Amino acid sequence: MMKRLFLLCQILVAVLAFASCDDNDSFTTSRSAVLTFSLDTVSMDTVFSTVPTSTYTFWVYNRNDDGLRLRQVRLRRGNQTGFRVNVDGTYLDNGMGSMVRDLEVRGGDSIRVFVELTSGRNNAETPQLVEDDLVFTLESGMEQNVCLRAYSWDALFFRDWVISRDTVISTSTPIVVYGGLRVDSSATLTIMSPAKLYFHSDAGIDVYGRLIVRGACGDEVVMRGDRTDRMFDYLPYDRVSGQWQGIHLYSSSTQNSISYADIHSTMDGIVCDSAAFDSITPRLSLANVTIHNCKGVGLAAYNSNVTLVNCQITNTLDDCVAIYGGRAAMAYCTLAQFYPFEGDRGVALRFSSKRGETDYPLHFFECYNTLVTGYADDEVMGEAGDSLVTFSYYFANCILRTPAITDSAQLVNFSNVVFEQANDSVQGADHFYNIDADNQYYDFHLDSVSTAIGRAVVIEGCGIDRDGKERGSLPDIGCYQYSHQGRTTAGRR
Repeated sequence: MMKRLFLLCQILVAVLAFASCDDNDSFTTSRSAVLTFSLDTVSMDTVFSTVPTSTYTFWVYNRNDDGLRLRQVRLRRGNQTGFRVNVDGTYLDNGMGSMVRDLEVRGGDSIRVFVELTSGRNNAETPQLVEDDLVFTLESGMEQNVCLRAYSWDALFFRDWVISRDTVISTSTPIVVYGGLRVDSSATLTIMSPAKLYFHSDAGIDVYGRLIVRGACGDEVVMRGDRTDRMFDYLPYDRVSGQWQGIHLYSSSTQNSISYADIHSTMDGIVCDSAAFDSITPRLSLANVTIHNCKGVGLAAYNSNVTLVNCQITNTLDDCVAIYGGRAAMAYCTLAQFYPFEGDRGVALRFSSKRGETDYPLHFFECYNTLVTGYADDEVMGEAGDSLVTFSYYFANCILRTPAITDSAQLVNFSNVVFEQANDSVQGADHFYNIDADNQYYDFHLDSVSTAIGRAVVIEGCGIDRDGKERGSLPDIGCYQYSHQGRTTAGRR
């Protein structure tokens, strides 16, 4: 009985195996039977020459009832362009004519194609078009093709870059940094427009000496990640936070100055370490600077002397700006907390005389003509430590998204301030031209309905001017960000 059952099972397995192999697919050579493609063009945007791209993919469909045989699939220009292709698991060997032969796509079936590019150097200052055709030749003799294209840009590449003497960077050739850029304690690094720096995910700027960034209105120095491709069709990696490590100013670093710069998609934007407080010499001056879309803090300053004028600091997982002790002056700035990736985000502005168990005396924090807003009902956090630790601050002509101050002892710290509430007719995202969280696109120019328009006034004796230098008054400004005088400003990301 067992032998008969075993024999029956063998026969059943053999029949099933034969049936699975014995398909009834027929193949056609009709010239009207063709392939269809999920893409007619594989576009890689702009890539750096000599650097392998990410893998791009598309589908090839046979929507006919009969199968189609592919006599060959080949790159029209062979191995001349740097494209690499894999068709349905078979690599187009560039040493064998960049082609594959004798593939089949059964009726109603599909195959997948993978494409990468490593382009050669162009020896040109501007991106150059690199393109080829992936040609599908059917058994019928019909030819169909998908265009492969990218713009290849020559760049300067540095790994574990150390600046040990005074250095100026002002090239129009993009600079790609791997492993990090370190400015030694005896050196000053000056970065001037039209410089653009692209940092790999493991890279940032560690400053032990001095960093000076000097862009120009309309020609900002850009610091960003090196991914130039897309996470999704609608979402470039350049709009994704955490693409590089940001700028770290260590305790030995002082007199740093950054103007007309765009710093975005970092882990932390700028972190200024604690050092002996110096009320005279600034550790960091920012003027006309955008810090946007950070996976950590936008700006954190510990026991430092910092100034911010005409700056936009927006969309951070941690606080947009966090001042822990020292002295800080801020004017004509936008702090907006619309970070989209986490609900447990920080606030737009924090100023404090403590951090954990450590006291940081806040000698004076002054804020003028500044808009502070975001998603939460309270985007301004003032945190006093021990009553014996200095905690001094003052706001004038600002819009602050925080519950109204009613305590008379605290009201002396506020002059002509609007306390924005969630039920105000204009509040939060209403101030700005475009807050598109779905597509991660933000335009922080003031919308025409914003109540911030026209609120700025000249404040005598506030201590800083449009360039972040100490002066006796703060005049109207508005080249790069905004002056609250009209829709002139703020960065678009």
